[in-house]
Amino acid sequence: MINKIWPSVDAALADVFDGATVLFGGFGGAGEATELMAGLLRQGASGLTGVSNSIGKGDSGLAALIRSGRLAKMICSFPLIKGGEAFQEQYRAGRIALETTPQGTLAERLRAGGAGIEAFYTPTGVGTEMAEGKELRSFNGVPCLLEQAIRGDFALVRAHKADRWGNLVYRKTGRNFNPVMAMAARVTIAEVDDIVELGALDPEVIVTPGIFVQRVVRRGGAH
Repeated sequence: MINKIWPSVDAALADVFDGATVLFGGFGGAGEATELMAGLLRQGASGLTGVSNSIGKGDSGLAALIRSGRLAKMICSFPLIKGGEAFQEQYRAGRIALETTPQGTLAERLRAGGAGIEAFYTPTGVGTEMAEGKELRSFNGVPCLLEQAIRGDFALVRAHKADRWGNLVYRKTGRNFNPVMAMAARVTIAEVDDIVELGALDPEVIVTPGIFVQRVVRRGGAH
C-alpha cells in the first residue's frame, strides 16, 4: 500500500546530508514550509546549497538557517530585501556564496530540471552582469543566454492538502514556486495543512501529482 505520510518532521528530514542542494518553496512569506525549515535547523546538516526566490527575513525559516551558518551558497533572485540582514551579514563576512538569477529564469531553470531538460536559451540578462561566463547565441536575430537547469537533492514545499499518495493542492498564492520545486528534487517533502482520504481531492485541481512527492507531514504534528 502506498503511504507517503511520515510520522514527524524530524523523521522526514533525517537523511538530509551535508552539502545537499535544498529547494525552498515560498514567495514573500506565502507558501513557505516553515515547520520543515525549523526541522532542518534542528537536524544540523551543513554546507548546504539553498535555492529560493529570496534569502528569507527576520530570525526564522530560511534566515535562521543562513544565520546559523548552515548554508554555503544561495541561488536566488532577491538577495537584498528588507529584513534580510542575516544573509547580508554572512555574505559580507565571506561565509556564504551567492548566485543571482532573474526570477523568471529561476522558475524556468527549476521547471527544466523537473522536465529533464539540461539547459535552455533565454534573452533575459543579455547585456548585463548576468551574462558573464554564459554562452551567447542568436536565434532569429534575438541574442540569448544559455541557462543551466536546477535540480535539488531535497525540496521543502508547502501545500494546503494532500492524500496518502502525495497528491497536492495549494491555497491561492501559496502555490508560487512550490510545484516546480517539487518536480525538480530527488526527494520532495511536503508540509501540508490537512491530509485527506484518497479520492477526496478533485483530480482537476491536483497541481502536483504524487509521483513528484516522496514524503508528507502535517503541520502542527510531532517533531
